[in-house]
Amino acid sequence: MTLGADTGKLPSYDRPPVIEVACSVMFASLEGLLSPHIGLLWQRFQPEYPFCDDVVPIPQRVEIFDDRNVEPQLELTNIVPLPRVWFISEDETRIIQIQRDRFIHNWRKVSVESEYPRYDNLISNFQAHLASFDDFLAEAELGNIQPLQYELTYVNQIPQGQAWLTVEDIGNIFPDISWKANSPRFLAHPQSISWSTVFDLPDELGRLHTSVKPIILNEKPTLLFELTVRGIGNYTSRERLQNWFDIAHEWIVCAFADLTDRETQTKIWQRKG
Repeated sequence: MTLGADTGKLPSYDRPPVIEVACSVMFASLEGLLSPHIGLLWQRFQPEYPFCDDVVPIPQRVEIFDDRNVEPQLELTNIVPLPRVWFISEDETRIIQIQRDRFIHNWRKVSVESEYPRYDNLISNFQAHLASFDDFLAEAELGNIQPLQYELTYVNQIPQGQAWLTVEDIGNIFPDISWKANSPRFLAHPQSISWSTVFDLPDELGRLHTSVKPIILNEKPTLLFELTVRGIGNYTSRERLQNWFDIAHEWIVCAFADLTDRETQTKIWQRKG
């Protein structure tokens, strides 16, 4: 696969099943970042993101590309934990998430009218908001962002009735997963199927993690299909951040097309290209 392909040449869909996209950068912990700073930072984003919330911080999960077994280390510190803070847009489709060692910008589908804004728009907003956060850190003399890892996640929902009725039909959407329901077998009708795969990107740029699992959403059976690329490679400078995300996006788009049924892509999601 050619790295950094033109996004206009990648498969696209008029009705994609994507319901959330998140761009994230993990960095060295900003121990001086305190709750009052978050309040001042919100003032900068508040005209566009008028709502806020506190949630539990995301633990670090780092991709390792050697034979080391990395065990979590217990750290003794006097630093008071800081929650992950959400700045939420007026229509609640966009969220800026900040914690001491992570900056995230994500879009989410909150209604049938919420249209996927496309990757170019998302990465542009992510870059702009990250730059604003970096400027605030410099003005407050809190240090600067030293990227340790990037992450791009796409979450898709495929409700019952879109090419499947029971989990035995999962092969209709994901050809690599199939259930051979023939009468002689002992186990005939699974109640649930969970599937995950991991793929290495070239040059240790990161790993692609994919998973499919059934959930109940609004009382309706739904397949949740997640694709995440996590890593950094030698793209450690801010100038090369978007290059890494462009590659991660290419892998996710091509993996989606590779792992799902072409007829479903065409008839239901209206694939172009």
